Amino acid sequence: MRQIWIEKFGAPDVLRVKQAADPSPAAGEIRIRVEASGVNFADIMGRMGLYPDLPPIPVVPGYEVAGKVDAVGAGVDHVWVGRDVLAMTQFGGYADVVCAPSAQAFARPAGMSAIEGAAIPVNYVTAWQLLVVMGALKKGETILVHSAGGGVGIAATQIAKHIGARVIGTASSAKHAALRAIGVDALIDYRTEDFEKRVREITEGRGVELAIDAVGGESFKKSFRALSPTGRLGMFGASSMAEGRTKNPFALLKLAANMPWLQFNPVSLMNDNKGVFGVNVGHMWNEVPRVAAWMNDILALWMQGVVKPQVAKTFSFDDVGQAHEYIQSRSNFGKVVLTA
Repeated sequence: MRQIWIEKFGAPDVLRVKQAADPSPAAGEIRIRVEASGVNFADIMGRMGLYPDLPPIPVVPGYEVAGKVDAVGAGVDHVWVGRDVLAMTQFGGYADVVCAPSAQAFARPAGMSAIEGAAIPVNYVTAWQLLVVMGALKKGETILVHSAGGGVGIAATQIAKHIGARVIGTASSAKHAALRAIGVDALIDYRTEDFEKRVREITEGRGVELAIDAVGGESFKKSFRALSPTGRLGMFGASSMAEGRTKNPFALLKLAANMPWLQFNPVSLMNDNKGVFGVNVGHMWNEVPRVAAWMNDILALWMQGVVKPQVAKTFSFDDVGQAHEYIQSRSNFGKVVLTA
């Protein structure tokens, strides 16, 4: 099989494609001949040496794959063999053969391609946890979606519109037309506009009931201030630390200095009637039944035409460095996928 390895931290060109023997599935696992693997910002931060959950290098990154099952381990029903699936992987997804627990794999509905399947798990489970499980978004409420043109942003927009919420999105102006086409109600160019001020203008001073933010630092503070009474801030990353192609100590110091260490204190939360929560799907591996239930709900919405993954571009394994560059340059509208 072929795998993509992080052998040292650095720019995208540190990624290496290597050959290895095909793995055998352990008890409770299935083996998947991978056709497509999802690329996530966590993979980029791992490559840069910024992701604390990354196992010691050398390591194969990757959280999601889609392909066909060709073998099963002990205790797994042989009905899995030959089935088209998508699966969540705790690293190791950048490979053309992957073993994964059968409880973290899902049959791909008829008509869903492997590329589309690989674009669903991380983005849509993250958005589901942010909006439905913890954000409690309701019909008639307004949500602020940062990085609206990214994979999670698009997933959140589709879920929010299905719920009946109003969506305000931040994105560069080049992505505004495409975002309007998928239902974003109001758009803010984060490069030229103060999003906090614009949110107040758009909502006529009230603010939003839910904001989801993976930027970090000063953005968390402004998103919190942009909340209405009973508003909730969902934090799920800190992309502002990943400035440049390699680790930038100044970006890390700036992020740390601007984090709202004192703003989110119990007294202010009570007095403001606001809530703050965090989401890290990578720490949900022990919550298999719950995550599986969310995925089944998401797949049901795919069959209804609500969930429609947007794939920005596909790259071959040999071009994985270009895939990382493409995401870091903020060029993508939607998901980036590797094809085996």
